[in-house]
Amino acid sequence: MQPGSGGSNGAIHERRVQYMSGPNQVRIAPSILSADFARLGEEVRAIAEAGADYIHIDVMDGHFVPNLTIGPAVIKALRPHSDLPFDVHLMISPVDPYVEAFADAGADIITVHPEAGAHVHRTVQLVKSLGKKAGVSLNPGTPVEMVDNLLGDVDLILVMSVNPGFGGQSFITSQLAKIEALRARIDGSGRDIELEVDGGINRDTAAAAIKAGAGVLVAGTAAFSGGADSYADNIRRLRGA
Repeated sequence: MQPGSGGSNGAIHERRVQYMSGPNQVRIAPSILSADFARLGEEVRAIAEAGADYIHIDVMDGHFVPNLTIGPAVIKALRPHSDLPFDVHLMISPVDPYVEAFADAGADIITVHPEAGAHVHRTVQLVKSLGKKAGVSLNPGTPVEMVDNLLGDVDLILVMSVNPGFGGQSFITSQLAKIEALRARIDGSGRDIELEVDGGINRDTAAAAIKAGAGVLVAGTAAFSGGADSYADNIRRLRGA
């Protein structure tokens, strides 16, 4: 039975949806790209218990970005380990043929890149038709204006503050102006759109991103460093930035 299809799994899905509609605060989305892949289920449970808000899952195809990570089968295997929202970032091209598989596997938010298909609006509508939250991601070189005709449809905008493909990169400070511009657009739209930032997030860059208007911080190394006993402190430091 897939999450959300009824029974106890349906209750889990309902809790996830309610959580995503909760009070506005800085939310932390640890990226499992920095977790111990030999213990991935345990890592997801540990980071959730430590106070994470979302579980961020980076999907890379070795084509759209220069790295290869995981597919729907891994997400399906992880789904029973946490009822937190699965924030799935698809860095794959073409993206449309795979959206339904990730939705079926248990994704709650599916974020795509405008460059990953011919018609990004159609892709966003596909995600929404599957009952999922839809996000759009902007690479460092992607202009802010790319979202202008999507603000009425998306639930999340992800600013990449590094060039996607690998963890451990340094924050590109020019993206702070992009975050500020997107915050102004979101506020002007009157819609409840999450503004998420991913790449090079640590206590210092987290503070700068939050000041610029970010509401969700994706953190890999900064969340998963030090082992499970450190996860709660890591998350508190990031949220306190």
